[in-house]
Amino acid sequence: MFFTLEKTDSNSKARVGKLKTDHGEIETPIFMPVGTQGTVKAVNQNDLIEKISAQIILGNTYHLYLRPGTEILEKAGGLHKFMNWELPILTDSGGFQIYSLTDLRKIKKDGVEFRSHLDGSKHYFTPEKVIQIERSIGADIIMPLDECTPFPCEYEYAKSSMELTSRWGLLNKEEFVRSSALYGHEQFLFGIIQGSVYKDLRETSAKDLINLDFDGYSIGGLAVGESAEVMYDITNFTTDFIPENKPRYLMGVGRPENILEAISRGVDMFDCVMPTRNARNAYLFTSEGIVSIRNNQYKDDFSPLDNNCDCYTCKNHSKAYLRHLFVAKEILALHLATIHNLTFYLNLVKMARAKIISGDFISWKDEIIIKLKARNNINKEI
Repeated sequence: MFFTLEKTDSNSKARVGKLKTDHGEIETPIFMPVGTQGTVKAVNQNDLIEKISAQIILGNTYHLYLRPGTEILEKAGGLHKFMNWELPILTDSGGFQIYSLTDLRKIKKDGVEFRSHLDGSKHYFTPEKVIQIERSIGADIIMPLDECTPFPCEYEYAKSSMELTSRWGLLNKEEFVRSSALYGHEQFLFGIIQGSVYKDLRETSAKDLINLDFDGYSIGGLAVGESAEVMYDITNFTTDFIPENKPRYLMGVGRPENILEAISRGVDMFDCVMPTRNARNAYLFTSEGIVSIRNNQYKDDFSPLDNNCDCYTCKNHSKAYLRHLFVAKEILALHLATIHNLTFYLNLVKMARAKIISGDFISWKDEIIIKLKARNNINKEI
């Protein structure tokens, strides 16, 4: 089986499970580092495995299609061989990136016309073409073409967009069944549930896609500007419709507390650029909240970044050294900070898994979130 549900928490909807792919097994809940263009920024593949313990990473269909292109990827034998990565990969369809190109794209009934952000060249994505591109990339888990609605979004637009995503979902699934994997390993296709913040649309979208029997289900169109409370409410509502034997992926989320709250609402998989992007901007996640390491208070602080972290950075370097590297604009700063932030995220979901198994997830989650919020409020005053 692709997904095995191992346990559900007795006090919440939190779950532990296992995803089985030809490139390895993934224990859930899981956070997936974002490697948009075939690389997780500032860390190499060996460090992702040996120092960060990543089980799966993401690539992006839009970016990989434009550069290096499917011809190069097929010559290389797929993205795994191109980047020398032996573990699982998930690819986004590129729908969110196209959504971001507000002035460079036109959404039509059968696809999306857009201009490359690189050179302005014109391209056209249909559901069928996206599946073909993702066959060329060769990721283990692939996403269908969808439309991500903005926030706020009028009901009628959200309804029309959701119906478009459902129609495209059928075309994606038909092309997936009609085509074959190119590199000798199996691929799995998820459906993406849309509907903005409207529960009736979310329900319709979920039922439309569940009828198509995808291998898993993603919750899209959140973390685009709505409040955290609304995001939690829609997530909790939507997971009720996803079959228990299918993995649930909340796309593009988010902050540590967002992930923990979403786990308690039945989500299994997460991705977000936040840990890597924040690392490159000297904002580091710790068990006590975010540390802005450029702050002057750390110039002679020779303690580890986080006494509760066992990552390479915390075991070998002090806050003072990290601050020095950022102030001096040394490249090593980005590397060490990224190792720490990704380790923090991976350790967070690993501990969540352990707490679900032991039966005290909710009390642990609430305690962690209180600490995170308390330290973050302190940092806002500095």
